[in-house]
Amino acid sequence: MNSTSSPLTSDHQAILINGKAHAATLRHRIREDVLAFHDRHGVTPGLAVILVGNDPASEVYVRNKAIQTHHAGMRSFMHMLPETTSETELLDLIERLNNDAAIHGILVQLPLPAGIDARRVTNAIQPEKDVDGLGEVNAGRLAMNLPGIVPCTPLGCLLLLRDQLGDMKGQHAVVIGCSNLVGKPLAMLLLAEGCTVSIAHIHTRDTAALARQADILVVATGCRELVRGDWIKPGATIIDVGITRAQTPDGKTRLVGDVAFDEAVQVAGRITPVPGGVGPMTIACLLENTLTAARMQVGETPS
Repeated sequence: MNSTSSPLTSDHQAILINGKAHAATLRHRIREDVLAFHDRHGVTPGLAVILVGNDPASEVYVRNKAIQTHHAGMRSFMHMLPETTSETELLDLIERLNNDAAIHGILVQLPLPAGIDARRVTNAIQPEKDVDGLGEVNAGRLAMNLPGIVPCTPLGCLLLLRDQLGDMKGQHAVVIGCSNLVGKPLAMLLLAEGCTVSIAHIHTRDTAALARQADILVVATGCRELVRGDWIKPGATIIDVGITRAQTPDGKTRLVGDVAFDEAVQVAGRITPVPGGVGPMTIACLLENTLTAARMQVGETPS
């Protein structure tokens, strides 16, 4: 399927990619798979989430993960640690969870307080339980196109793209943003799909010119409305990973992405809205990764 084959009319509006609906379908399928997994093995997948500190936004996000975990038929184990928790104490907890057979996935909510080495903490999680997919073992397996656990947000982006485009072989995918959390792993996933992949970052000389070449444009920078309408190739598929709270003229706030949506929707073929696009897929893919981790730990081959 080629989203760039038809000329655009003056009243063109891009197709909105409904991540909320897709995530709901994915969560329903995961719940059925969890029940089938339990029937086969007598095991209920368990997810442990660790939050250090009392950031209100993180607390809401973590509790939402727990609710979705229960809805999927899995067990949720919450560990809310004080801001004063030391790195040694956190690593000791991870070690206990690594050795707990009831725990199949471990997630440490980032960012961590100052003084705690996030890389060391992430790599302390057993690769088979690293449901964020951020440890060096899973990152290396992804780079080598080997089975493993993939970071949740990039996996969600890939599932949306597969749903919209089907076979992506030969398409030029441009990823703006090269973080270990989104940009790099998503580039690896798109390479595995057969895309020609370019990555833009802070040192890219003409990001707009590169973006205009993209059949698939993924933006994950955290820079509000960085990508304008004239950066977009007519008919391209846009995945907007960014989310920022912006002030409106009436003194209220609204959520916006890394793409200037009102401009982009007049040029793109398909686009994820903010909110309601990529965001809902992240937690759904965390549930998928937890089930994948459980399957690996009972000896099933990852799909």
